[in-house]
Amino acid sequence: MRGKFITFEGPEGSGKSTQIRMLAARLRSSGRTVFETAEPGGTPIGMQIRRVLLDQQNREMCPTTELLLMFACRAQNVEQWILPALGEGQIVLSDRFTDSSLVYQGIARGLGAEVVYDVDRIACRGLVPDLTLVIDIDTETGLARAHARNRRTQDVETRLDEQALGFHRKVRDAYHQLASDEPNRVRLIDGGRDENAVAEEVWQTVLPLLA
Repeated sequence: MRGKFITFEGPEGSGKSTQIRMLAARLRSSGRTVFETAEPGGTPIGMQIRRVLLDQQNREMCPTTELLLMFACRAQNVEQWILPALGEGQIVLSDRFTDSSLVYQGIARGLGAEVVYDVDRIACRGLVPDLTLVIDIDTETGLARAHARNRRTQDVETRLDEQALGFHRKVRDAYHQLASDEPNRVRLIDGGRDENAVAEEVWQTVLPLLA
C-alpha cells in the first residue's frame, strides 16, 4: 500500500518545522512509520545546493536561477527518498514542497504559476501531496521570529529571510489564495497560538487521511 505524503507550508517564522516534529512524534507513538524531510536540502546533493540558494552573499541570484535550484533539490529528494518511502508505505512529512515554489518564485518573484508547474512536471514526476498544511502567521510576527532564530543560531543561510517586507506579504497572501483555490488538499492553520494548540489542530486535520 502506498504511504501518505503530507507537506507543511507557511511564511518564514510560522513554526511549521516545530509542528512537523510534534506530528512525527505523535504518529510514531501511535505505531506508524514516518519519514521526515525538508527543503531546500533533504539529500547530500540537495544540501550543497541549499548553501548556494540561501547564502546571503548571493543577493544577485535571479528568480529563474532560484526556481531551478529549488527544483534541482526537489527532484533529487523525490527520487532518492520520497518516492521510495511512499512505496514502502511510510508517512512522508515534508517541510515545504512545490507549493513553496509557487508562492515564492511563481507569485512573489513574478515568474508565474505556469512556469512553476512546467518545471514541476519534469522534476517531481506528477507527485502531489495528499494533504498540505499551511501554518499561517502574520508577516511581522513571523519575520521577528525568524530573525530571532537566525541570531540565536548564528545562521548564515538567511537570503530569503532578508527579503523586503512587501515580498513576505505577497508570500502570505499567495498561501491564503492557494488554500482558497484547493480547499480539499490545502488547509490553513493559525500558527499564532500556543504550539500545543496548533499541534492539536494539525493532528485532528491529519487523522481523516489515516483512517
